[in-house]
Amino acid sequence: MKFISKFFWLFVGVLFIFSGLIKLNDPVGTAIKLEEYFEVFATDIAPFFKSFEPYALFLSIFLSASEIVLGVALLVRFKLKVVLWLLLIMIVFFTFLTFYSAFYNKVTDCGCFGDAIVLTPWESFTKDIVLLVMIVVLIATRRYLEPFVSPASGAIITIITAALSVAVGWYAYEHLPYLDFRSYKIGNNIPELMKPSAPLRYKYVMVKDGEEEEFEEYPMDTTYTFKEMVAINPEDGPKITDFNVWNDESDFTQEVLTGTKLLILVQSVEKADQQSFESINKLVKAAEKAGITPLAVTSSSTQDFEKFRHEVNLAVPYYFGDGTVLKTIMRSNPGLVLLQDGTVKGKWHYNDTPELEEVQELL
Repeated sequence: MKFISKFFWLFVGVLFIFSGLIKLNDPVGTAIKLEEYFEVFATDIAPFFKSFEPYALFLSIFLSASEIVLGVALLVRFKLKVVLWLLLIMIVFFTFLTFYSAFYNKVTDCGCFGDAIVLTPWESFTKDIVLLVMIVVLIATRRYLEPFVSPASGAIITIITAALSVAVGWYAYEHLPYLDFRSYKIGNNIPELMKPSAPLRYKYVMVKDGEEEEFEEYPMDTTYTFKEMVAINPEDGPKITDFNVWNDESDFTQEVLTGTKLLILVQSVEKADQQSFESINKLVKAAEKAGITPLAVTSSSTQDFEKFRHEVNLAVPYYFGDGTVLKTIMRSNPGLVLLQDGTVKGKWHYNDTPELEEVQELL
């Protein structure tokens, strides 16, 4: 039992630190996931959950940093009893979220490990159940985990960990994720990712006498009733399925993916940082002279964006894109993306708007 206890101690501690770091790598993405939960709970459970949405970013950094702090405190065995009970409370909370997602099929990706490791709802729930059992065992067997740092050293390590964790998360928010695990990361070619990597194969789910059967070829027996068609190799499907750019007249997707384009992504004009357009407009003018085509893409309405672009003096053509896709591409509002024939050459937070020379070096 002593060996099991120490294995669980190491496994739980490392996993919580890893999970927290992955989330802090992209605190905006974690906040978006929390907003999804709040919206679902506001609809299904109680309307007051909607009031948590403005605090999603704070909760994103706080919860992610807490995972790291508790993981480190567990590994150094500081305040072990308190830490284990806090871990139990946290994992019970996460288990509820993942069970709700899985059972009601509401949030199809819990965001447990950000975009680095995408788990299905039932995989997430299973993971949390395993962690729940491990933490319960640790609480029951903590006598085998003797402290090996002094209380003062443990306190110092915990405080430093908390400060560093918050700083790491806040820096990622003020700039961009340290590591980009999304399909729109630098170096990826969007048109290629919009194609399947191999021909998709399907199986047919048929029903006969109340029982389901699966066929790789559609059965000729007319006594079967068709239920659904399921992909056998969905992992070979397109990695990007929802990238579209349009205006009031036509689709503009192919034009965006051709030539050298500097995209100014404005997810919503209500939350966009207006002061950043002083440097963005300077870059736009320089890019036009250098043969780089600047254009804006927004999910706001024509009326709202017309008013906005005059307020910030943004003199570029603008088009529309899905709000969720724009959030996936860019974690800042506004943000800049450099495309060359559909390949992502550069991405910048509005706090890091580059000079023309930096843009040209990437082409």
